[in-house]
Amino acid sequence: MGQTATKVFTAHVPLGLAERVDQLASRLERSRGWVLKQALTAWVDQEEERNRLTREALADVDVGRVVDQQAVKSWADSLSTEQPLPIPR
Repeated sequence: MGQTATKVFTAHVPLGLAERVDQLASRLERSRGWVLKQALTAWVDQEEERNRLTREALADVDVGRVVDQQAVKSWADSLSTEQPLPIPR
């Protein structure tokens, strides 16, 4: 099985964070590099999803697919009542 090409990154991190990474790696019986790769992968995935959702929302706005702010406020205010309003669409 071939190895995946890699690139080395160097970063300065606060000592407290570095110690937490070391502790986690030790508890998981993994390397520091493995922990950092997992964390970086999760963060990049999250940011890419956030960007995708933002672009999707902006496309909705561009075509007028929006919910009136007052309707949302009225709905939110009704949630603590005995007869909450239906979700505005």
